[in-house]
Amino acid sequence: MAAVYIYNSQMTFAPRPHFDWRLRTRTLALGERTLIMAIVNLTPDSFSGDGVARQDTGQMTAAGIAAAVAAVDSGADIIDLGAESTRPSSEPLSSEEEQLRLLPVLEGLLRERSQAIVSVDTYHAATARNAALMGAEIINDVSGLLWDKAMVTTVASAHCGLLLMHTRGRPQDWRALPPLTPEEVVPLVQEGLREQLMVAQSAGISREHIVIDPGFGFGKLGRDNFALLAGLHQLSKLGYPLLAGVSRKAFLGEAVRAVQPAGLPLAEARRTATIAANVAAILNGAHILRVHDVQQAREAAAVADAVKQGLGHRG
Repeated sequence: MAAVYIYNSQMTFAPRPHFDWRLRTRTLALGERTLIMAIVNLTPDSFSGDGVARQDTGQMTAAGIAAAVAAVDSGADIIDLGAESTRPSSEPLSSEEEQLRLLPVLEGLLRERSQAIVSVDTYHAATARNAALMGAEIINDVSGLLWDKAMVTTVASAHCGLLLMHTRGRPQDWRALPPLTPEEVVPLVQEGLREQLMVAQSAGISREHIVIDPGFGFGKLGRDNFALLAGLHQLSKLGYPLLAGVSRKAFLGEAVRAVQPAGLPLAEARRTATIAANVAAILNGAHILRVHDVQQAREAAAVADAVKQGLGHRG
C-alpha cells in the first residue's frame, strides 16, 4: 500500500506583532524580520571567553573598537557594548572602572561607523548618562532598573531606548536560589516584568521606548531556561517587543554535553545549540536576538523568518 502524506495546514508558531521602537534619535521597525544585536564584551572575564580587555588600556580599546566595527560590517543591526561580567559569582565593577573600559570604545566605534546603533550594557546610571551624551541610542539594563535607583530617571531624561530585563537576584546570589518548577518560571518572569514596567512608566519612560528581555540565565537555573524558552510567547501578552539572549548560555551546554566529543572549547561546544535556541526563540515571538556569532545568527534568523512568512505571518 502506498504511503499517504497529509499536509497539516494548521501548524502555527507565535505571531510577532509589529512595533516602532523609539531610540534616542531614531526609530527601529520591529517584527518584519528578526534584528541581530551583536555582543561586544570589554571584559577580561566574560563567561563565554570572548572578552577583549587587556592589561594595557590602549590595547583593550583598540581591540574593542575593532571587534565592534567588525560586527557592524558583518551585518549586525545593533552593537551592544558591555564592560562588566555578569557571570555567576562575578565581582561588581565600579561605574568609574566601567566607563574607563567602555566610553573610549563607544567613541571610537562612532568615529569609525557613525551610523552604528549602539546599546550600552550597564546597570550604572552614571555610565548610562555619559554613554547617551556620547551617542549611545539604547540602554541595556540587566537589573531591570533595580540595582541603581537613579537609572530610571536617567533613561527617561536621555530618551534612550530601554532594554528592560528580568533578573532573579544578583549574580552572587544565583547559586543559592531555591529551585522553580517548570510551571512557575514564566509566571514569575511575567509578574516581575510587569512590576518593572510600572516603575518605568511612572518615571516617564513611554512604552514606545521599551523592549523586554526575560533574562535567560539571570537567576534561572538549568532547565528553568528551557521552560522559559518554551513559554516565551506568553510574555507577548504584556504588549511589548521581545529580545532573547540565549547565546552560549550554560543551560545550552548542559543539554548537548552528552552528545558531544570531549574537550571542545566553550564557544564551539555551544555554537550549534545556540543556533537551535535562537530559531526556537524566533518561532516563539522574539523580535531581537542578542548574540556572539553574528553570521550564524543572521542565517538562523533568515530561515526562521521564512518559516513564519510561509505560514502567513508577516513577522
